[in-house]
Amino acid sequence: MLSSDACPEVLPALMRQNGGVTQTKDRQRDADRTRAELLEMATAAFSESGFTGTSVDEIAMRTRTTKRMIYYYFGSKEGLYVAVLEQAYLGIREAERGLDVAGLAPLEAVRRLAELTYDHHLEHEAFIRLVAVENVHHGRFIRRLDSLREASRPALGILEDVLARGCADGVFRDDVDALEVHMLISSYCVFQVANQHTFGFLFGVDMRDDKRRERLRGVIGDVVVSWLTNGASAGRRD
Repeated sequence: MLSSDACPEVLPALMRQNGGVTQTKDRQRDADRTRAELLEMATAAFSESGFTGTSVDEIAMRTRTTKRMIYYYFGSKEGLYVAVLEQAYLGIREAERGLDVAGLAPLEAVRRLAELTYDHHLEHEAFIRLVAVENVHHGRFIRRLDSLREASRPALGILEDVLARGCADGVFRDDVDALEVHMLISSYCVFQVANQHTFGFLFGVDMRDDKRRERLRGVIGDVVVSWLTNGASAGRRD
């Protein structure tokens, strides 16, 4: 705290210094907002039209920025797409880490994990479409994101812990691994979004109906629990 008799020449210098810090923080906040907006608009564009069908011009039109600004933040269209892909995958990983199942019984824990995936995928349809887009390109861009492999390990770790506890309690069969369970849950939940229009048309059902979605949410939990408990005391399958 400066006294009232501080040197007159010191005060303007301190004020300029403090003002500079404030301006720097403001510029950083503006940069963060701009980058976040670009990622949001790019996510919508890439998920709707794919990587090939989306242009930097289109993304620039959706935002309050310019092509030059997009290149400034991401370097290229590919750089922007990779950033979008990374953010999309980190979303589900963060949701999984945020679910505390350590205190739950194994049966309830695995059901909660299945329902979490179901809820996330239905609430983030763009993520599912981006996954489809990336598979069209044979995983060309995701291969640049080794960090996603590291981010995915905790998700399997959570499942491994739940399965181990279930086996120790004698409620789960011992011939199923975490990756298989993850694959089952993921495939079911992805289907709800990826095939909702074609499946809905062919069989005359509205996959977006709230009551149907709530029922299907319970189905994945039932399926996983039934599979894991089937023959739990019988040991390994032939």
